[in-house]
Amino acid sequence: MKWPFPRFLDLFAELLGKKMKQLKQRLHNGEVLIGTFLSLGNPITTEIVAGAGFDWVVIDLEHGLGTEGDVALQLLGLKASGTSAIVRVEGSQRQRIHRVLDLGADGIMCPRVENADDTAAAIDAMHYPPLGKRGVAKMIRASGYGPGFDQYYSSTQDTLLGVIQIETTESLNHLDAIAGMPGVDVLFIGPSDLSMALGIFGQTSHPLFIETVQKIVSAARKAGKQVGTLMADPSEFDKYYDLGIRFLAAGTDASFLSKGARQTAASLQEARQKK
Repeated sequence: MKWPFPRFLDLFAELLGKKMKQLKQRLHNGEVLIGTFLSLGNPITTEIVAGAGFDWVVIDLEHGLGTEGDVALQLLGLKASGTSAIVRVEGSQRQRIHRVLDLGADGIMCPRVENADDTAAAIDAMHYPPLGKRGVAKMIRASGYGPGFDQYYSSTQDTLLGVIQIETTESLNHLDAIAGMPGVDVLFIGPSDLSMALGIFGQTSHPLFIETVQKIVSAARKAGKQVGTLMADPSEFDKYYDLGIRFLAAGTDASFLSKGARQTAASLQEARQKK
């Protein structure tokens, strides 16, 4: 019997589109979505984290150890899990963004976006015309290497997640323009950079930081968008939830490994000292 490979690829693209659309719909329905960051650039740790129960992960190319060449293997590690993959690129350059989308990323996180022009550049790179200016190639992993391209092309506006990071005082002057841009789904607060910019580094319970978060949430709600952030610890969940944030992350694959290793070593050292 001849293997119906083209049909298999069509189904792959269809299922991929459903997974992506489900995440975006859940987000816009106001559901809380939990995630984490992947900073090691390793497909094995990616696969392990993918099986832990997160809704989404961010493959971090801005601060992480991996490169674009590692992203494809990480996406393969995520494939069977149902966990959505967002890639944090280094900036809004078109080539950087559409490259990882072609590999099959479910969305893009763009750092240090400061105004409407920065936002437009990121959205242009994410989306095919007429919404954007993304370059077209059919033989890409995102489309099942060709046969699923028509379905992928027609669905990206409804499925790809656009996450724009708010990390500077300049971005606070343009929140309405940034949040109101079509293609933007999440305003993501970078707590370290934003608190640094506010002159209160690391003080995420400081009244000025809380006031700034409320300002960001207000702008997002007015535009029908959501807000996300990276928590220092899961114990901060209630704090950020009460502030109106529904796209919440904690930890990295590196921190999970480090914490587990240190806890195990400490337990063994304690046991040894008792002998």
